[in-house]
Amino acid sequence: MSVIEKVQPMSDGEPAKALWISTVAFTLCFAVWTIFAIIGIRIKQDLGLNEAEFGLLVGTPVLTGSLVRIVLGIWTGRYGGRLVYTLTMLAAALATFLLSYAQTYTQMLIAGLGVGLAGGSFAVGVAYVSPFFPAEKQGTALGIFGAGNVGAAVTKFAAPFVLLAWGWQAVAEIWAVCLALMAIIFWFTTTDDPAFRLRRERSVASKSFAEEFAPLQNVQVWRFSLYYFFAFGGFVALSLWLPRYLVGVYGFNLETAGMIAAAYSIPGSIFRAFGGVLSDKKGARSVMYAMLAVSAVATLILSLPATTITPVIFIIVIFVLGFFMSLGKAAVFKHIPAYYPESVGAVGGIVGMMGGLGGFILPIAFGFLKDMTGLWSSCFLLLFAVVAISLVWMHLSVKQLSRQGHSAPVAAT
Repeated sequence: MSVIEKVQPMSDGEPAKALWISTVAFTLCFAVWTIFAIIGIRIKQDLGLNEAEFGLLVGTPVLTGSLVRIVLGIWTGRYGGRLVYTLTMLAAALATFLLSYAQTYTQMLIAGLGVGLAGGSFAVGVAYVSPFFPAEKQGTALGIFGAGNVGAAVTKFAAPFVLLAWGWQAVAEIWAVCLALMAIIFWFTTTDDPAFRLRRERSVASKSFAEEFAPLQNVQVWRFSLYYFFAFGGFVALSLWLPRYLVGVYGFNLETAGMIAAAYSIPGSIFRAFGGVLSDKKGARSVMYAMLAVSAVATLILSLPATTITPVIFIIVIFVLGFFMSLGKAAVFKHIPAYYPESVGAVGGIVGMMGGLGGFILPIAFGFLKDMTGLWSSCFLLLFAVVAISLVWMHLSVKQLSRQGHSAPVAAT
């Protein structure tokens, strides 16, 4: 029996209201989380950073946003998503505002750790939104919420113009104020989620940390984490790296590169909702197979020497890759409430953390590979290796389950 069947009936519009306000909030959080994708290029020029240092700069917020996800997911179960979501946004807004006063590389890295709190909002949102919906609709709901990834496109489209008009410091300050206002709006327009209300009404004691982390002993959780490392981590990494790639390979100016990267991010985010619908109707496993197979082909094509791929072909293939990544992101999180309905916060937190770590590790690896090999396309060769391992592991696991006669939950097949 789902959480929403155990509590008193909600008003007709309560689930939709919680979903859409949470999605708008996550969009702004994601816009803040990826802010270095644009202002980092100007900072790189100002401080004379090399590619590896630039990769670390843009990846630092992703590191924080990844590591805090499991903690925030657990706190959401204990204290309610409404409170944790609001405080997370306010803390990230403060750090982003203070970023505008940083002057040295070290100061910017420290500020970036605080900016990264915005990325942790994903684990909060998943645990907050999912109890409002029955199992057969959670894929769609979480897909819509995850479409807040489009915040990366907001930054890439708007930030270059603000930067050119008033400087990168103005970008940080304006983004911070918008996020703080959203935190206030969220607090006054939402209600506690049904799962938290149920625990509070029945005075249910919180799980011990051992109980919270018990599902993490299952290798299946780590397999889901690898899928998300590629689908989400790869998406974030490319969102951060594309402006630099387009400037370095094709000589685009910053404004054009930012707009193309924004165009990549928009369908790669919005179609996450479509991925949720497909996962509800066709099964998350089928969607995962399609995502990994197409992504393997796309990354293999992009692994060819950059000079052999025209800008038009590159843009077409990268858009296809982003589209299927978005489907995969939704499919992964369709599995979690289906397999672990009582541990969505902890499992969602660890899977989200691993995906976020992909967004941190991969840009650094991209920069390191470029410095070591001199090949821009080396980043896509790395992505091909990750997706190939994921596809093989998934197929072997599915075959093993079939031999053992195990059946997956209907919602996740």
